[in-house]
Amino acid sequence: MSTSDPEPRSSETEPERLKIYLLPNLMTAGNLFCGFLALTKIVEADITASNFTSSIRHALFYILLACIFDLLDGRVARMGGFESPFGREFDSLADIVSFGVAPAFLVHRIVLRDVFPSHPQLGWFIASVFLICGAFRLARFNCLAAQSNAGGNNEFLGFPIPAAAGLVASLTLFLMHLDDRDFAKGSWRFALPFLLVFLSVMMVSEVKYPAFKKIDWRTRHRFTKTILIILVAGLFISLWDKVVHFVLPLIFTVYLLYGFVRPRISRKVLAEIEEDSGGDGS
Repeated sequence: MSTSDPEPRSSETEPERLKIYLLPNLMTAGNLFCGFLALTKIVEADITASNFTSSIRHALFYILLACIFDLLDGRVARMGGFESPFGREFDSLADIVSFGVAPAFLVHRIVLRDVFPSHPQLGWFIASVFLICGAFRLARFNCLAAQSNAGGNNEFLGFPIPAAAGLVASLTLFLMHLDDRDFAKGSWRFALPFLLVFLSVMMVSEVKYPAFKKIDWRTRHRFTKTILIILVAGLFISLWDKVVHFVLPLIFTVYLLYGFVRPRISRKVLAEIEEDSGGDGS
């Protein structure tokens, strides 16, 4: 009995190869690395040692640097056409470490472990609420992004976890600036657990926030508008210390409150705020 050669496998039945792009995933890896460094600095921080505030400050800067990497990876992916399911999942894994575990562990380290000395498990529970809500928000975001009718993901459902972590980090820096010497024993730090719980609720809420993904950074602007952008960027760099301690917490707070005000703003004003009007070239 003759045997025929097996038919070649159809290309339709072959599994689709993963699209893994270097540059955006390199930015995501930078985000994850900063989250890991933040955790190491938090672990090293000893509230009874003289280097406590220095270690905490380094951890806060790493969290804020992770926010920058998270901002860049999405922009790079969209500008180069490098968006992929792998990148979205990798980004969420990095976010849960840098913006979920690190801020929750931070607040527990500097505040919550002293609030309930006889019942330390309560402090861990409050910190874990932020982590769990952040993970829930990321899972919901991925599910909505995978749907064909997601609408291009031009807005976020619930307060984004990078913004929540940025608000915690920048506000902690601001409080440390107000009471640098006695921060480890002062009363300002007790505002952080309330902020943590409030942001946990906001992350899983139904409040919508703009993603600002419609802004086209390659759009040519008018000459005066370009000069203005350059001057503002130069001012931020020149006054970096003031920006970190005062402007950043203000920016994150305004974004948080914007979600409540946004439904009451006219569509025309919303379009001017959230979309790039472009330019006439030249």
